[in-house]
Amino acid sequence: MSLLSSKQERIRFLKFAFVGLTGTIVDFGIMNLMRLVFGFPLVWAQAISFTIAVFNNFLWNRFWTYPESRTKAATHQLLQFIIINIIGIIIRTPLISWVDQLILNLIGRLDLNLPLENFVVSQNLALAFSILIVLLWNYFANRYWTYSNVPTGEKIADDKNDDLTPAENEKDL
Repeated sequence: MSLLSSKQERIRFLKFAFVGLTGTIVDFGIMNLMRLVFGFPLVWAQAISFTIAVFNNFLWNRFWTYPESRTKAATHQLLQFIIINIIGIIIRTPLISWVDQLILNLIGRLDLNLPLENFVVSQNLALAFSILIVLLWNYFANRYWTYSNVPTGEKIADDKNDDLTPAENEKDL
């Protein structure tokens, strides 16, 4: 399976990234709701919002990105998905701090006159970079483990042609 050579895998990657975006919106929305409306402490609010976002992403990926994956037991697949996401947050936590410091130092040396505070710019750039790295981790880890039972794009195309007559197969060439 190659993300670069398979149209089906590129479509899956874009779907996976879109699902991740919806999860990010759910994460931020629930966290702010828990903090601002219900007064939860930040640690609890972000833990609850992260958990709900993971379940959101799991359901959308299972039913939309990888509908063929439902041959695997949902509980088994959910456990795999959760483990990968926990590793993702473990990757993201030190990475965001490290990248934030690099960018903050760079902005300080360049003496830029930014419309926002330097730390706001550096934290958001660090978050964006960290999200990109974790997106790649989550996609490939889930593709090869959680959704390993889903055939690659090329395999799907070949399977589709198995039901066709030889004459119909030749039309596709």
